[in-house]
Amino acid sequence: MAQKRALITGITGQDGSYLAEFLLQQGYDVVGMIRRISVINLDRIEHIQDKVTLVQGDLLDEASLISILTEFRPQEIYNLAAMSFVPTSWQQPVLTGESTALGVTRMLDAIRLVDPTIRFYQASSSEMFGKVQEVPQSERTPFYPRSPYGVAKVYGHWITVNYRESYGLHATSGILFNHGSPRRGLEFVERKISLGVAAIKLGRQDKLYLGNLDARRDLGFAGDYVRAMWCMLQQDAPDDYVVATGETHSIREMCEVAFSHAGLDWQNHVASDPRFYRPAEVDLLVGDPSKAGAKLGWEPMVSFKELITMMVDSDVQALQAGRRFADVTEITRLKR
Repeated sequence: MAQKRALITGITGQDGSYLAEFLLQQGYDVVGMIRRISVINLDRIEHIQDKVTLVQGDLLDEASLISILTEFRPQEIYNLAAMSFVPTSWQQPVLTGESTALGVTRMLDAIRLVDPTIRFYQASSSEMFGKVQEVPQSERTPFYPRSPYGVAKVYGHWITVNYRESYGLHATSGILFNHGSPRRGLEFVERKISLGVAAIKLGRQDKLYLGNLDARRDLGFAGDYVRAMWCMLQQDAPDDYVVATGETHSIREMCEVAFSHAGLDWQNHVASDPRFYRPAEVDLLVGDPSKAGAKLGWEPMVSFKELITMMVDSDVQALQAGRRFADVTEITRLKR
Protein backbone atom coordinates (compact mmCIF):
# COMPACT_ATOMS: atom_id res chain seq x y z
CA MET A 1 0.00 0.00 0.00
CA ALA A 2 1.37 3.40 -1.01
CA GLN A 3 2.46 5.78 1.73
CA LYS A 4 -0.17 8.39 2.55
CA ARG A 5 0.76 12.05 2.28
CA ALA A 6 -0.80 14.77 4.41
CA LEU A 7 -0.53 18.54 4.13
CA ILE A 8 -0.73 20.52 7.38
CA THR A 9 -1.27 24.26 7.33
CA GLY A 10 -0.12 25.85 10.57
CA ILE A 11 2.42 23.08 11.20
CA THR A 12 4.58 25.35 13.37
CA GLY A 13 1.74 25.91 15.84
CA GLN A 14 0.84 23.85 18.88
CA ASP A 15 -1.69 21.61 17.12
CA GLY A 16 0.34 21.40 13.93
CA SER A 17 3.40 20.12 15.76
CA TYR A 18 1.48 17.45 17.67
CA LEU A 19 -0.39 16.40 14.53
CA ALA A 20 2.84 16.14 12.53
CA GLU A 21 4.30 13.88 15.23
CA PHE A 22 1.18 11.72 15.24
CA LEU A 23 1.02 11.36 11.45
CA LEU A 24 4.71 10.44 11.27
CA GLN A 25 4.01 7.70 13.80
CA GLN A 26 1.22 6.47 11.51
CA GLY A 27 3.69 6.23 8.62
CA TYR A 28 2.61 9.34 6.72
CA ASP A 29 4.72 11.52 4.49
CA VAL A 30 4.09 14.93 6.08
CA VAL A 31 4.21 18.25 4.22
CA GLY A 32 3.92 21.44 6.27
CA MET A 33 2.88 24.77 4.82
CA ILE A 34 4.50 27.88 6.29
CA ARG A 35 4.05 31.55 5.43
CA ARG A 36 6.93 33.56 4.03
CA ILE A 37 7.83 35.91 6.88
CA SER A 38 11.08 37.49 7.98
CA VAL A 39 11.48 35.24 11.01
CA ILE A 40 10.00 31.74 10.98
CA ASN A 41 9.71 30.09 14.38
CA LEU A 42 10.35 26.36 14.03
CA ASP A 43 10.87 25.67 17.74
CA ARG A 44 7.85 23.37 18.09
CA ILE A 45 8.91 21.12 15.20
CA GLU A 46 12.69 21.38 15.58
CA HIS A 47 12.88 17.76 16.79
CA ILE A 48 11.08 16.45 13.67
CA GLN A 49 12.13 19.06 11.12
CA ASP A 50 14.31 16.59 9.21
CA LYS A 51 11.34 14.20 8.89
CA VAL A 52 8.86 16.61 7.31
CA THR A 53 8.85 18.66 4.11
CA LEU A 54 8.26 22.39 4.59
CA VAL A 55 6.84 24.43 1.74
CA GLN A 56 5.95 28.11 1.51
CA GLY A 57 2.34 29.04 0.93
CA ASP A 58 -0.32 31.41 2.23
CA LEU A 59 -4.06 31.10 2.83
CA LEU A 60 -4.35 34.65 1.49
CA ASP A 61 -3.03 33.49 -1.91
CA GLU A 62 -5.05 30.78 -3.67
CA ALA A 63 -2.47 30.45 -6.45
CA SER A 64 0.12 29.29 -3.91
CA LEU A 65 -2.33 26.70 -2.58
CA ILE A 66 -3.08 25.37 -6.05
CA SER A 67 0.65 25.12 -6.75
CA ILE A 68 1.29 23.15 -3.54
CA LEU A 69 -1.57 20.72 -4.15
CA THR A 70 -0.48 20.18 -7.74
CA GLU A 71 3.14 19.50 -6.78
CA PHE A 72 2.67 17.34 -3.67
CA ARG A 73 -0.72 15.66 -4.30
CA PRO A 74 -1.68 15.02 -0.65
CA GLN A 75 -4.48 12.60 0.16
CA GLU A 76 -5.38 14.53 3.33
CA ILE A 77 -5.24 18.23 4.27
CA TYR A 78 -5.47 19.51 7.84
CA ASN A 79 -6.21 23.23 7.85
CA LEU A 80 -4.95 24.44 11.22
CA ALA A 81 -3.60 27.82 10.13
CA ALA A 82 -5.50 30.85 11.43
CA MET A 83 -5.15 34.07 13.38
CA SER A 84 -5.95 32.12 16.53
CA PHE A 85 -5.56 34.51 19.49
CA VAL A 86 -9.02 35.89 20.25
CA PRO A 87 -8.07 39.35 21.69
CA THR A 88 -5.92 40.11 18.64
CA SER A 89 -8.94 39.54 16.40
CA TRP A 90 -10.40 42.79 17.72
CA GLN A 91 -7.20 44.62 16.86
CA GLN A 92 -6.95 43.03 13.39
CA PRO A 93 -10.52 42.08 12.43
CA VAL A 94 -10.06 42.35 8.66
CA LEU A 95 -6.89 40.25 8.61
CA THR A 96 -8.66 37.74 10.86
CA GLY A 97 -11.46 37.47 8.32
CA GLU A 98 -9.05 37.12 5.40
CA SER A 99 -7.09 34.24 6.95
CA THR A 100 -9.52 32.49 9.29
CA ALA A 101 -12.63 32.80 7.09
CA LEU A 102 -11.74 33.42 3.43
CA GLY A 103 -8.56 31.37 3.75
CA VAL A 104 -10.73 28.27 4.22
CA THR A 105 -12.62 29.09 1.01
CA ARG A 106 -9.38 29.45 -0.92
CA MET A 107 -8.15 26.05 0.26
CA LEU A 108 -11.47 24.33 -0.46
CA ASP A 109 -11.56 25.88 -3.92
CA ALA A 110 -7.99 24.75 -4.58
CA ILE A 111 -9.04 21.21 -3.64
CA ARG A 112 -12.05 21.44 -5.96
CA LEU A 113 -9.85 22.55 -8.85
CA VAL A 114 -6.85 20.24 -8.33
CA ASP A 115 -8.19 17.02 -6.79
CA PRO A 116 -11.70 16.69 -5.31
CA THR A 117 -10.80 13.32 -3.77
CA ILE A 118 -8.56 14.99 -1.17
CA ARG A 119 -9.95 14.65 2.35
CA PHE A 120 -10.11 17.98 4.16
CA TYR A 121 -10.15 18.79 7.87
CA GLN A 122 -11.20 22.26 9.03
CA ALA A 123 -10.25 23.41 12.52
CA SER A 124 -13.50 24.88 13.79
CA SER A 125 -13.69 26.27 17.32
CA SER A 126 -15.86 26.36 20.43
CA GLU A 127 -15.57 30.16 20.16
CA MET A 128 -18.30 29.84 17.51
CA PHE A 129 -20.78 29.14 20.32
CA GLY A 130 -19.84 32.38 22.12
CA LYS A 131 -22.95 33.50 23.99
CA VAL A 132 -24.02 29.92 24.48
CA GLN A 133 -27.57 28.95 23.63
CA GLU A 134 -27.48 25.69 25.59
CA VAL A 135 -25.24 23.77 27.97
CA PRO A 136 -23.44 21.58 27.05
CA GLN A 137 -22.78 22.51 23.43
CA SER A 138 -23.10 19.85 20.74
CA GLU A 139 -22.97 19.71 16.94
CA ARG A 140 -26.61 20.89 16.91
CA THR A 141 -26.15 23.95 19.16
CA PRO A 142 -26.75 27.29 17.36
CA PHE A 143 -23.71 29.52 16.98
CA TYR A 144 -23.54 32.97 18.61
CA PRO A 145 -19.92 34.16 18.24
CA ARG A 146 -18.68 36.99 20.47
CA SER A 147 -15.48 38.06 18.71
CA PRO A 148 -14.20 38.66 15.17
CA TYR A 149 -12.30 35.37 15.57
CA GLY A 150 -15.49 33.49 16.45
CA VAL A 151 -17.36 35.10 13.55
CA ALA A 152 -14.57 34.16 11.12
CA LYS A 153 -14.58 30.58 12.41
CA VAL A 154 -18.33 30.35 11.83
CA TYR A 155 -17.78 31.38 8.20
CA GLY A 156 -14.99 28.81 7.83
CA HIS A 157 -17.22 26.14 9.33
CA TRP A 158 -20.21 26.81 7.09
CA ILE A 159 -18.19 27.19 3.90
CA THR A 160 -16.76 23.75 4.66
CA VAL A 161 -20.29 22.36 4.95
CA ASN A 162 -21.26 24.22 1.77
CA TYR A 163 -18.41 22.79 -0.32
CA ARG A 164 -19.11 19.33 1.09
CA GLU A 165 -22.75 19.48 0.05
CA SER A 166 -22.25 21.40 -3.20
CA TYR A 167 -19.24 19.55 -4.63
CA GLY A 168 -19.27 16.23 -2.77
CA LEU A 169 -15.94 16.89 -1.05
CA HIS A 170 -14.85 14.79 1.93
CA ALA A 171 -14.73 17.96 4.03
CA THR A 172 -15.04 17.66 7.81
CA SER A 173 -15.02 20.19 10.64
CA GLY A 174 -13.79 19.44 14.13
CA ILE A 175 -15.36 21.84 16.63
CA LEU A 176 -12.52 21.81 19.14
CA PHE A 177 -12.90 23.21 22.61
CA ASN A 178 -9.94 24.76 24.42
CA HIS A 179 -6.86 22.58 24.43
CA GLY A 180 -3.40 23.34 25.77
CA SER A 181 0.02 21.83 26.28
CA PRO A 182 3.58 22.88 27.13
CA ARG A 183 3.72 24.12 23.51
CA ARG A 184 0.79 26.50 23.96
CA GLY A 185 1.45 30.12 22.96
CA LEU A 186 2.56 32.42 25.77
CA GLU A 187 -0.46 34.68 25.24
CA PHE A 188 -3.07 32.02 26.12
CA VAL A 189 -4.39 31.99 29.67
CA GLU A 190 -3.40 28.44 30.63
CA ARG A 191 0.17 29.08 29.49
CA LYS A 192 0.22 32.50 31.16
CA ILE A 193 -0.68 30.70 34.37
CA SER A 194 1.86 27.87 34.05
CA LEU A 195 4.70 30.23 33.10
CA GLY A 196 3.69 32.69 35.81
CA VAL A 197 3.69 29.93 38.42
CA ALA A 198 7.12 28.79 37.27
CA ALA A 199 8.52 32.35 37.47
CA ILE A 200 7.02 32.90 40.93
CA LYS A 201 8.26 29.51 42.14
CA LEU A 202 11.79 30.44 41.06
CA GLY A 203 11.59 33.90 42.63
CA ARG A 204 11.58 35.84 39.35
CA GLN A 205 8.29 37.64 39.97
CA ASP A 206 5.64 37.87 42.64
CA LYS A 207 2.32 38.66 40.96
CA LEU A 208 0.28 37.20 38.11
CA TYR A 209 -2.35 39.47 36.56
CA LEU A 210 -5.33 37.85 34.85
CA GLY A 211 -8.77 38.87 33.61
CA ASN A 212 -12.08 37.28 34.60
CA LEU A 213 -11.27 34.50 37.07
CA ASP A 214 -14.84 33.18 36.90
CA ALA A 215 -14.81 32.51 33.16
CA ARG A 216 -15.10 28.77 32.61
CA ARG A 217 -13.57 26.60 29.92
CA ASP A 218 -13.62 23.00 28.75
CA LEU A 219 -9.87 22.37 28.58
CA GLY A 220 -8.09 19.28 27.24
CA PHE A 221 -4.65 18.20 26.03
CA ALA A 222 -3.71 19.14 22.47
CA GLY A 223 -2.00 15.79 21.92
CA ASP A 224 -5.34 14.05 22.50
CA TYR A 225 -7.21 16.38 20.18
CA VAL A 226 -5.02 15.89 17.11
CA ARG A 227 -5.80 12.17 17.33
CA ALA A 228 -9.47 13.08 16.94
CA MET A 229 -8.65 15.11 13.81
CA TRP A 230 -7.05 12.10 12.19
CA CYS A 231 -9.92 9.80 13.16
CA MET A 232 -12.37 12.13 11.40
CA LEU A 233 -10.61 11.82 8.05
CA GLN A 234 -10.53 8.02 8.32
CA GLN A 235 -14.34 7.85 8.25
CA ASP A 236 -16.16 6.79 5.09
CA ALA A 237 -18.33 9.90 5.12
CA PRO A 238 -17.48 13.48 6.16
CA ASP A 239 -19.25 15.01 9.14
CA ASP A 240 -18.84 17.53 11.96
CA TYR A 241 -17.71 16.61 15.46
CA VAL A 242 -17.40 18.34 18.81
CA VAL A 243 -14.10 17.46 20.50
CA ALA A 244 -14.09 18.25 24.21
CA THR A 245 -13.67 16.75 27.66
CA GLY A 246 -17.25 17.37 28.76
CA GLU A 247 -15.96 19.06 31.92
CA THR A 248 -15.76 22.76 32.72
CA HIS A 249 -13.21 24.54 34.90
CA SER A 250 -12.83 28.18 35.87
CA ILE A 251 -9.68 30.25 35.48
CA ARG A 252 -9.68 30.31 39.28
CA GLU A 253 -9.49 26.48 39.33
CA MET A 254 -6.58 26.54 36.90
CA CYS A 255 -4.75 28.83 39.30
CA GLU A 256 -5.57 26.64 42.30
CA VAL A 257 -4.22 23.49 40.62
CA ALA A 258 -1.13 25.16 39.14
CA PHE A 259 -0.02 27.02 42.26
CA SER A 260 -0.79 24.08 44.55
CA HIS A 261 1.38 21.81 42.39
CA ALA A 262 4.25 24.24 42.92
CA GLY A 263 3.64 24.38 46.67
CA LEU A 264 2.22 27.91 46.55
CA ASP A 265 -1.05 29.59 47.58
CA TRP A 266 -2.54 31.19 44.47
CA GLN A 267 -4.41 33.83 46.49
CA ASN A 268 -1.11 35.36 47.55
CA HIS A 269 0.00 35.92 43.96
CA VAL A 270 -2.99 36.26 41.57
CA ALA A 271 -4.81 39.52 40.89
CA SER A 272 -7.80 40.05 38.61
CA ASP A 273 -7.37 43.16 36.49
CA PRO A 274 -10.43 44.50 34.57
CA ARG A 275 -8.11 45.78 31.83
CA PHE A 276 -7.62 42.18 30.76
CA TYR A 277 -11.32 41.36 30.35
CA ARG A 278 -12.55 40.71 26.82
CA PRO A 279 -14.85 43.34 25.25
CA ALA A 280 -17.50 40.60 24.97
CA GLU A 281 -16.81 37.76 27.37
CA VAL A 282 -17.55 34.10 26.76
CA ASP A 283 -18.52 32.86 30.20
CA LEU A 284 -19.31 29.16 29.94
CA LEU A 285 -18.10 26.71 27.34
CA VAL A 286 -18.48 22.99 27.88
CA GLY A 287 -18.74 20.51 25.05
CA ASP A 288 -20.70 17.32 24.52
CA PRO A 289 -18.22 14.90 22.88
CA SER A 290 -20.62 11.93 22.80
CA LYS A 291 -20.79 11.85 18.98
CA ALA A 292 -16.99 11.73 18.70
CA GLY A 293 -16.98 8.95 21.29
CA ALA A 294 -19.65 6.91 19.55
CA LYS A 295 -18.56 7.34 15.92
CA LEU A 296 -14.79 7.84 16.23
CA GLY A 297 -14.11 5.83 19.36
CA TRP A 298 -12.32 8.90 20.70
CA GLU A 299 -11.93 9.98 24.30
CA PRO A 300 -9.40 12.21 26.06
CA MET A 301 -6.55 10.46 27.84
CA VAL A 302 -5.01 13.35 29.81
CA SER A 303 -7.06 14.86 32.66
CA PHE A 304 -7.40 18.56 33.48
CA LYS A 305 -5.14 18.27 36.50
CA GLU A 306 -2.55 16.24 34.59
CA LEU A 307 -2.49 18.86 31.83
CA ILE A 308 -2.02 21.82 34.18
CA THR A 309 0.71 20.12 36.23
CA MET A 310 2.45 18.97 33.03
CA MET A 311 2.58 22.56 31.83
CA VAL A 312 3.87 23.89 35.15
CA ASP A 313 6.61 21.25 35.28
CA SER A 314 7.65 22.03 31.71
CA ASP A 315 7.90 25.78 32.35
CA VAL A 316 9.82 25.31 35.60
CA GLN A 317 12.31 23.08 33.77
CA ALA A 318 12.60 25.56 30.89
CA LEU A 319 13.34 28.49 33.18
CA GLN A 320 15.79 26.46 35.24
CA ALA A 321 17.57 25.46 32.03
CA GLY A 322 18.04 29.13 31.18
CA ARG A 323 15.46 29.43 28.43
CA ARG A 324 14.44 33.03 27.92
CA PHE A 325 10.82 34.12 27.42
CA ALA A 326 11.44 37.81 26.76
CA ASP A 327 10.37 39.47 30.02
CA VAL A 328 8.35 36.90 31.97
CA THR A 329 6.55 39.54 34.03
CA GLU A 330 5.29 41.34 30.92
CA ILE A 331 4.29 38.10 29.18
CA THR A 332 2.12 37.07 32.09
CA ARG A 333 0.37 40.45 31.97
CA LEU A 334 -0.76 40.00 28.37
CA LYS A 335 -4.47 39.98 27.66
CA ARG A 336 -5.92 36.51 27.53
